[in-house]
Amino acid sequence: FPGAGHFAQKRNLRGLIISVAIWGMFLIGAISGGAYYPGFSFHDGFLLYLVNVFSTAGNGVGAVIGFLLSVNPVKDAAEWVTFEYGGRFMEAAGLLNYLAIMDALDIHFGRKK
Repeated sequence: FPGAGHFAQKRNLRGLIISVAIWGMFLIGAISGGAYYPGFSFHDGFLLYLVNVFSTAGNGVGAVIGFLLSVNPVKDAAEWVTFEYGGRFMEAAGLLNYLAIMDALDIHFGRKK
């Protein structure tokens, strides 16, 4: 859950801002058809495939929601203008969640206030 580390440290405002930003990006991406975007396949290039999987997995619960949405895709989703942008929004949300995790860890270990 995005922002959970900050909520656990009683930094509620920061946790709320992070949670709203990441969930907002994820929802915009999902509504735009990003959950149906296949991304890169293993045959397109191993490193591109790993970046896609790593960034999508960063959504945590959102990755599970995205997978459940992609199981039964809309037939004309690939024709949507926002189809590829939605995929990138979902990946960016996952990467931002990784940054939020690192921020919470830095605060916990005293490297940041």
